[in-house]
Amino acid sequence: MSQSALHTPETLRSRSETLAAALPALMADAQHLSSTVLLGTHGRKRAGTGDEFWQYRPAEAGDALRAIDWRRSARSDGHFVRQTEWQAAQSVMIGVDDAASMTFTGSSKRPSKLRRAQTLAMAISILAVHGGERVGLTHLNEPPRGGRAQLLRMAQALMDGHEEGDYGAPRPRVLPVGSRAVFFSDFLGDPTPIEQVLGRAADRGVKGALVQVLDPDEEAFPYDGRTVFESMSGAIRFETLKAKSLREEYLARLAERKDRLAQAARRTGWRFHVHHTDQPAEPSLLWLYGALQKVRS
Repeated sequence: MSQSALHTPETLRSRSETLAAALPALMADAQHLSSTVLLGTHGRKRAGTGDEFWQYRPAEAGDALRAIDWRRSARSDGHFVRQTEWQAAQSVMIGVDDAASMTFTGSSKRPSKLRRAQTLAMAISILAVHGGERVGLTHLNEPPRGGRAQLLRMAQALMDGHEEGDYGAPRPRVLPVGSRAVFFSDFLGDPTPIEQVLGRAADRGVKGALVQVLDPDEEAFPYDGRTVFESMSGAIRFETLKAKSLREEYLARLAERKDRLAQAARRTGWRFHVHHTDQPAEPSLLWLYGALQKVRS
């Protein structure tokens, strides 16, 4: 399909209708999932405007002009935002990898990795907002916000897509100092960018969780005989007559990848979790809920 054809009124209308149909379903699934977690004491309710001053931080893309402390900024060449302890601790940034590999599912009876990641992302965002926190997406040049309108904006942005290629990696544009973050991905691409992002996040006092979303076929490698392996984008293709002979080496490399991710998370004060799309989402949401509590304390 040509580039111009992608932007015809008929194509844009069809895509908009598809997104409009999927958005309510995503929100309904996320709302149902989040209802399984009792809010309890999640989040610290703001007592008023008398929160303790924490620090000045450099202004970032998306900061409102009214947030800039002009008196502090006048003493230097840059602009600074006066940040309270509340504002840092109560921001949760979400990153969802939507590269081609995330669209894989080994069975029509279970969701794709992307759909499960989107559902978990919106469910934890709903819980955060209900707990009085602000949420945002790491790939947008917008600060985190609270409220239902923000949840709807996030859901729409997740459906729009932004990553190209077979495998994605976190590339946060907005990551407020002292906030928390969650990255959802299959993490099957080059792990180096992930380690670099975690290092930069640690330098900014940001902690959070990596959630690796995998299809059970990617764990079990249930292939035998003549098999053609092809990436979701079609850019990579490999054919073998003895697929079963590759199983041991594949599983060893997958285990090595998980261990590398877990070690990178430990070094930077983050948490690591693996979720399989053939399993209920509730246990992983409960784990994530608890993990965000622990990294904040």
